[in-house]
Amino acid sequence: MTTYRQPGVVVTDHHFPVPLDHARPDGEQIEVYGRELVAAGLGDAERDRRPWLLYLEGGPGFGARRFIGRQAWIGRAVREFRVLLLDQRGTGRSTPANRQTLPLRGDAAAQAAYLTHFRADSIVKDAELIRRRLTGGAPWTVLGQSFGGFCAVHYLSTAPEGLERVLITGGLPSLDATADDVYTAAYPRVRRKNDAHFTRYPRDAERVRAIAAHLLDHEVTLPGGGLLTVEAFQSLGILLGSGDGTHQLHHLLEGAFVPTPTGPALADAFLEQVQAHLSYAGHPLYAVLHEAIYAQGQGPTAWAAERVRADFPEFDAAAALADGRPVLLTGETVHPWHFTTDPALRPLRETAELLAERDDWTPLYDPDALAANRVPVAAAVYHDDMYVDTAHSLETAAAIRGLRTWVTDEFEHDGVRAGGPRVLDRLLALSRGEL
Repeated sequence: MTTYRQPGVVVTDHHFPVPLDHARPDGEQIEVYGRELVAAGLGDAERDRRPWLLYLEGGPGFGARRFIGRQAWIGRAVREFRVLLLDQRGTGRSTPANRQTLPLRGDAAAQAAYLTHFRADSIVKDAELIRRRLTGGAPWTVLGQSFGGFCAVHYLSTAPEGLERVLITGGLPSLDATADDVYTAAYPRVRRKNDAHFTRYPRDAERVRAIAAHLLDHEVTLPGGGLLTVEAFQSLGILLGSGDGTHQLHHLLEGAFVPTPTGPALADAFLEQVQAHLSYAGHPLYAVLHEAIYAQGQGPTAWAAERVRADFPEFDAAAALADGRPVLLTGETVHPWHFTTDPALRPLRETAELLAERDDWTPLYDPDALAANRVPVAAAVYHDDMYVDTAHSLETAAAIRGLRTWVTDEFEHDGVRAGGPRVLDRLLALSRGEL
């Protein structure tokens, strides 16, 4: 272990060996990394008395965000807890899974088989091994953001004895929706986010049309070698689901073109920023496993977002340009073309295809166990959340015994970041029956 200091906190790095396949505990091992944060100035005895809080990041495919000192909700958390920021398997400093490392497993079939062990079920089993090593067997509090909330609901389904309480922010999944159901509900939400953005920034509708028209007539390569197709450009709509995303998108769009001797061209600065938003180099598992997080023995996901998009022709950019309509941006969807346009994903296309065809995914949630739940649970549900359907979340909230919700439109999906201590305070108070 390595320990160092940041403003107001003491940080300790932990590395935990865990089985790749928990059904074979003596088989191959991988490593999971966790970053412990405790308040500075505590004596050893006082630190050891603090209960633990495990933070599960959104995603899939993202390591826990790198807070500095007491940023966001950390300052509130370390007043009461020892905090463990977990890089879920395959992410961050845990044994990485990406285009560079996965060929070590063998061909695409071997890579796909390996990645079947990277869903919420394996993440929770990792957490349980780690909990017993850190707490001496005492239960801990889990804070799950977005996909981290999906993991927390699986935790409640399968290992509630490990939980003191559960706090969920923007991450109550449907217990039985298929991937098709998820995207059928998602596209209308994305349309509403587009409408709200163009109402706030009316000139952006024409800017989006101009960029889309340019991309239909020109082959544009991003600085890192990615292809900026019309569909790839439309996927910048993922920004519209975060608190300041609409403003980020506006600032990006207003500097899209520069004059050149051969006519207007997309600016280098614009393309550099677009690449930063669109590249999956830092989180490839988000793309490879995204639809698998909804798969529960209901057949293959079979590129659900791509298939369902055909039911919403208003997202067809070429048709919108021809008809004089606004070109709509898309949201949190992954498509087969991502594995052609993005250099970080191209070598994983066949692997992703095999995962999309897989039809034997096991269920992730146990409705009977959740209906009998005895763990205190509080969840922030964001009104018209672009990433996680509000109606699905409220149905699940009603299905988990004792769960208390805070439904709010004060924040978007990233409220735990934007709201910081207030969000954590509210959820802790709800879970303790103080509100």
